[in-house]
Amino acid sequence: PPDYFSATGQLWGNPLFRWDVLKADGYRWWINRIRTSLSLYDIIRIDHFRGFAAYWAVPYGEKTAINGQWITCPGADFFETLRKEFSNLPIIAEDLGVITPDVEALRDGFGLPGMKILQFAFDSSEANDYLPHNYVKNCIVYTGTHDNDTVVGWFENAKPADRALVLDYLNTDGRDIHWAFIRAAWASVANTAIIPMQDLLGLRSPARMNLPGTTQNNWQWRVPADAFTPELAGKLGHLTTLYGRVNKLKNKD
Repeated sequence: PPDYFSATGQLWGNPLFRWDVLKADGYRWWINRIRTSLSLYDIIRIDHFRGFAAYWAVPYGEKTAINGQWITCPGADFFETLRKEFSNLPIIAEDLGVITPDVEALRDGFGLPGMKILQFAFDSSEANDYLPHNYVKNCIVYTGTHDNDTVVGWFENAKPADRALVLDYLNTDGRDIHWAFIRAAWASVANTAIIPMQDLLGLRSPARMNLPGTTQNNWQWRVPADAFTPELAGKLGHLTTLYGRVNKLKNKD
């Protein structure tokens, strides 16, 4: 539906899941899909997690996603089935967008970590849960995701009041703003902190990965091989050690 990224929503054109059919055979299609994914990855991020509580259905033929309706989904039964199939639920809930109490209850009821986006924190017009001092430990903090502008690009284009809030909150003069964001993410209580390479390199808007609601010129950026310098590794390593985010692996030999 219409949200932060798009005033008319995002009309994807994909068919809806037939949840009655999926439930009838014990969600076997989903179980097979997740099992296959876990053979490739350590953890899965499920985008648009709120769709497991209720999803936005748009009639065929609409030109935008405005004229849709929320339809409920058997989310609790689905995740309970998954919990019986797997020893744990290695799932990140992408809980961005229109989040209602039922979505929060579904996420928290199964102990799934949600997402915190630092760029969303500095909306000077309202208080929000994306400011680091509001975090719970069971969450993943990002400076931005593939759908956001880079931190430098966002800062350069932010409203004056939002820029002022950033400078005050992060206690910075705005130079190397990407490192101020990285430090805030690393210093937070979030169990996991993630930085897109574009933010680690301090790149501007042309390096943005994706612009939601568009189909052209996305996913074009590639990291150059010479970007991984000892200086960059040392700076990130210092912050990682400083804020206790180093995984110390024991040698079994």
